[in-house]
Amino acid sequence: MKKYTTMEKVIIKVCGMREPENIRDIEALDVDFLGFIFYPGSSRYVGESDVESLEAIRRCTKQHVGVFVNETLVNICVKAQMYELDYLQLHGNESPELCRELRQCGYSIIKAFPIVNAEDFEYTKNYSDCCDYFLFDTKCADYGGSGQRFDWSLLEGYNGDVSFLLSGGLAPDCYKDLNRLEHPKFTGIDLNSGFEVSPAVKDICKLKEFINHIRTTG
Repeated sequence: MKKYTTMEKVIIKVCGMREPENIRDIEALDVDFLGFIFYPGSSRYVGESDVESLEAIRRCTKQHVGVFVNETLVNICVKAQMYELDYLQLHGNESPELCRELRQCGYSIIKAFPIVNAEDFEYTKNYSDCCDYFLFDTKCADYGGSGQRFDWSLLEGYNGDVSFLLSGGLAPDCYKDLNRLEHPKFTGIDLNSGFEVSPAVKDICKLKEFINHIRTTG
């Protein structure tokens, strides 16, 4: 496949922040999206943040992405307004109808799909008219993420129209593999546990070095 997305222009999303100072440090890097998890089962759950955390998220100048799992429309919209979210990333069994309703409320939608074989891309077809991006992640037993990479050669089986972000097991040493990845709809990467000191706290030095590799690679 012809490679349309150069790594200098790829969307970089850093997900799973909570601590105000860490949020501000990541915001200063060359990233595009910052993700905040509103799923209580996650160790990176934002929860009922204190005033300082709330303000750090709201004041962030990058695109705000709220991550939800099987939440109701009302609860998602309450959080979206409170934290001034731009994107809603849906990681559960959310229906195309819910995606459309949220879009009508003015939010951009990222729908996550766990991948273990090429047949899993069939599930994306019903969402092609109601999502701005898909996110392809490693299939695991729960919604917390596995920290493992799925077989990227499976991406050859995706021939949809919606551009996708890649997640699952991305770590500081994977930038060369990312540079070799060729797919016309590959548009971004989602960084999380592979760059952490502890849950919800990212290693700024590792992130900065990795992003420099990405942004200076053709």
